Amino acid sequence: MTTVAVTGAAGRLGVRVVEALEARGHVVLALDVIAAPGIEQLDLVDGDIAEAIADTDVVVHLASAFDGVHEADASARIDLETTRRLVAAADNSGIRRIVLLSSAMVYGAWPTNPLPITEQAPLRPNPEFAFATAKAEEERLVCEWGSLDDGNEVVVLRPTVAGAAGEVSWVSQAMRSAGALSVEGEAPPVQYLHLDDLRDAVVLAVEGPLEGAYNVAPDGWIDAETARALEGSPPRLRVSERLAGSVASFRWRYRLAQTPPGVVAYTMHPWVVANGRLAAAGFKPQFTTEQAIVDTFPAKPWAMMSPKRRQQLALGGAVSAVAGVAAGATALTRYLRRR
Repeated sequence: MTTVAVTGAAGRLGVRVVEALEARGHVVLALDVIAAPGIEQLDLVDGDIAEAIADTDVVVHLASAFDGVHEADASARIDLETTRRLVAAADNSGIRRIVLLSSAMVYGAWPTNPLPITEQAPLRPNPEFAFATAKAEEERLVCEWGSLDDGNEVVVLRPTVAGAAGEVSWVSQAMRSAGALSVEGEAPPVQYLHLDDLRDAVVLAVEGPLEGAYNVAPDGWIDAETARALEGSPPRLRVSERLAGSVASFRWRYRLAQTPPGVVAYTMHPWVVANGRLAAAGFKPQFTTEQAIVDTFPAKPWAMMSPKRRQQLALGGAVSAVAGVAAGATALTRYLRRR
């Protein structure tokens, strides 16, 4: 029987992980800044982490300040500081195993990315996307702790975008928002992971003989337009990469949409990952990308309409989108001139 401390235990994934670990007989210390039944309230920024995890064997670090609402740079600073404090506390408490939730976004979205990306690829997060750069730095901090002692074990999980029924992450919302404008050229393929499969990967990282970095993704991928059809999204307006980036930044600056700087690249260039290494360790995804998308996003009226009606609405939507983009571009230009 293993005693496991789980940070971010009140989150979408944290609740699933805690329930699964307890069902398998582990003693779980559920930690979160949010007070909730069965959860020990702990602020990783200034709380006594060492005391909280003193009697545990494994730490599963799921907590993150990123939420798509607050300033990305501030969230990055919080996440890096809490990870530094966590590894220091683990060292002082004699913890020997840390499981870190990272992201497949640490590979970056680049035209030259292989299809798919394996764990041997270098970490090249797009520098404008604070979430991805912060995750890469968190990995460095945890792996540095792992190298301090031969007995320290580190498992880094790099999932693609994940969701479940009624539980759409801020990353997924940001991707959908940024994807409302289609950049000229071929859209990259899409992977979507179900939270239940991500939960199983975390449990495997706690129990299995894993060490190092592992991609977490469903088997294979689908094309972007199929993904949008499954989501119930209407056709997109095609624009230049420069305009898409400007509009996304403008909408983020004025909190008109969850499109933080840098996320647009992840709707333009490929970053799908291979799950072979984790599969070899026993990971068996229950959901395909298609199933995960359908479960996450409820059917829209758009999907039930005739092709003719869809065409009519798409035309109207395109006209509205053009007007919106023009208005946004005009406002942005005026703002820059005032500066």
